[in-house]
Amino acid sequence: MTDASVDDRVVVEMKDVHAGYLPGVNILSGANLVARQGELIGIIGPNGAGKSTLLKAIFGLLNVRSGDITLNGESIVGLKADKLVKRGVAFVPQTNNVFPSLSIEENLQMGLYQNPKAYAERLEFVTGIFSELGKRLKQRAGSLSGGERQMVAMSRALMMEPSVLLLDEPSAGLSPVRQDDAFIRVSDINKAGVTTIMVEQNARRCLQICDRGYVLDQGRDAYEGTGRDLLNDPKVIGLYLGTLGTDAA
Repeated sequence: MTDASVDDRVVVEMKDVHAGYLPGVNILSGANLVARQGELIGIIGPNGAGKSTLLKAIFGLLNVRSGDITLNGESIVGLKADKLVKRGVAFVPQTNNVFPSLSIEENLQMGLYQNPKAYAERLEFVTGIFSELGKRLKQRAGSLSGGERQMVAMSRALMMEPSVLLLDEPSAGLSPVRQDDAFIRVSDINKAGVTTIMVEQNARRCLQICDRGYVLDQGRDAYEGTGRDLLNDPKVIGLYLGTLGTDAA
């Protein structure tokens, strides 16, 4: 956990957000969330609870029908993804998150298309976290394992020096060893000063590393607290942790 580096400044806030993909059908039904500067926020919950939808709502990938989402105190509702990238928000989707026909280096360059002159500086930063990528820049991304692709995807998102990183299930589909590695890298990114909001199915491991967590159920936050408190909450254990992330128990 990284609460020593957290200050009280609110970076991202969702207030009573209703959003969905189809007209008249809300996936988020009054969701709330607060992420302060330097926090690592974990979002857990059953399948279909709206976890990935919450990240997409923040990143402007679907319409917010009511409520508000703010970034550093300013509403970002209605802004598209490219505008949010310029404001310091990065998003790593769960799947299709690299360009498989391009090299690792070319993938990283794609992440910096808005500011290509900063490539050398940002490459030094991301290879400081993902050192093995620096030795394999010419390798085609399509030849990488799932865990290696996840590293490339996170590195590309970091190239634009985001202040907020949205991660959609970074451990999905990985072996237990690679899952542990993914969580370590997420912690490293957060410790480097990037406010991080992570959706994760491995609920126990997520709550072990996050500063605060939200349990999402039926499109709204059912429980909120520190990672440690949620791990030890009998209601959360009984309703969610019994079936979520049991491999990390």
